[in-house]
Amino acid sequence: MNKKVNLSNYHLSGKMTVPGDKSMSHRAVIFGSLAKGETTIEHFLMGEDCLRTIKAFQEMGVQIEQEGLTVKIISDGVNGLQEPKHPIDFGNSGTTARLLLGVFSGQSFHSVLVGDDSLSKRPMDRVTVPLSLMGAKTDGRVNGKYLPMSIRGGQLKPITYELPVNSAQVKSAILLAGLFTNGKTSVIEPVKTRDHTEKMIGAFGGKIDMDGHTVSIEGGQQLTGTSIKIPGDISSAAFFITAAAITQNSSITISGVGLNETRTGIIDVLKQMGAQLETNVTNHIGDEMVGDITIRTSDLKGTTIAGDMIPRLIDELPLIALAATQAKGVTEIRDAEELRFKETDRIKAVVDVLTRLGANITEVEDGMIIQGGTSLKGAVVPSYGDHRIGMMSAIASLLVVGEVEIENPECINISYPNFFDDLFSIVVRNES
Repeated sequence: MNKKVNLSNYHLSGKMTVPGDKSMSHRAVIFGSLAKGETTIEHFLMGEDCLRTIKAFQEMGVQIEQEGLTVKIISDGVNGLQEPKHPIDFGNSGTTARLLLGVFSGQSFHSVLVGDDSLSKRPMDRVTVPLSLMGAKTDGRVNGKYLPMSIRGGQLKPITYELPVNSAQVKSAILLAGLFTNGKTSVIEPVKTRDHTEKMIGAFGGKIDMDGHTVSIEGGQQLTGTSIKIPGDISSAAFFITAAAITQNSSITISGVGLNETRTGIIDVLKQMGAQLETNVTNHIGDEMVGDITIRTSDLKGTTIAGDMIPRLIDELPLIALAATQAKGVTEIRDAEELRFKETDRIKAVVDVLTRLGANITEVEDGMIIQGGTSLKGAVVPSYGDHRIGMMSAIASLLVVGEVEIENPECINISYPNFFDDLFSIVVRNES
């Protein structure tokens, strides 16, 4: 059933929190399942994607229990996984699929991996190519490029690999496979991508070496179970940050958000556009900075986003495009080809949805060009089965006259099951 959202006569006010970080929730389950002993994860994101990661390790014999937002794991360590009895279904989760390919490649058993229609269109060869260099045997559709896929792991050899794409998922898969080698595996990344995997390895007692743009891990390490608390997801906070910046008479504070510098591109770009935005680091969880973000209505100006900035806000680019429709002047997003390989082709999806809402936006091969100062209008828009497109459309409803009707809103549950509850908790009707 479609979701109709009409917030044209509202502004945002108050304080809020957001769910646990999606990237860190995935990784905490992965490393907790590979670590010997007991691991407790607090403030876990109970979205569909992260639950797929839990289910995958349960299929491999790891004892995992959930109670509220807490996950408890008891594992025999890196060599304690068992061959799954059935094909493992990753649903829509590209993170689960790509990172676990690194884990499966180091196992002595055979695994079959499947996903939904969307995931089955996302390229896996960017992961299987380096893993095959390490000795993993994989096969899938179109010469091993797409799911469904089978993988038979075994004793791997270490490699030094320079990433052809800026992808934390590919880097993480190789580092995970590196745990199952005899020797040092190194990944060279042209542009630094999110580093939750590196920090998480340290949190579980592992050793990892970071030298400039090269990350290295020694195989044969035994990780140890630990307790970890997941900070709020800045990618989830970004929806409300953007909403407050572009909605008149708005001011909100979001508490307990992860402020890892490889993820704060959305903050830097909005400030570059003139946003009235402040951050305050309140504590650290391991090596991860955590703090509060305050944002109020802002007069934004157009900007150009390209190069090294793109990996730091790749998931937030749809929101930047929405904000750009309200900015003064032109905004260009370049070097963002990676958007075409997300849950959908996000360049096409963003251009289509914002065009339906009245924006003046042009698709280019590696991004988009947005003319600012545009009045938006209500419309029926597709979500493309992409959670971030669905949520962006809901935020756009604050700007339109009338309502935005979102097709297939259920996809939002992939990363943010309580999104609408949280949105409605901070919207206030304007006085007549």
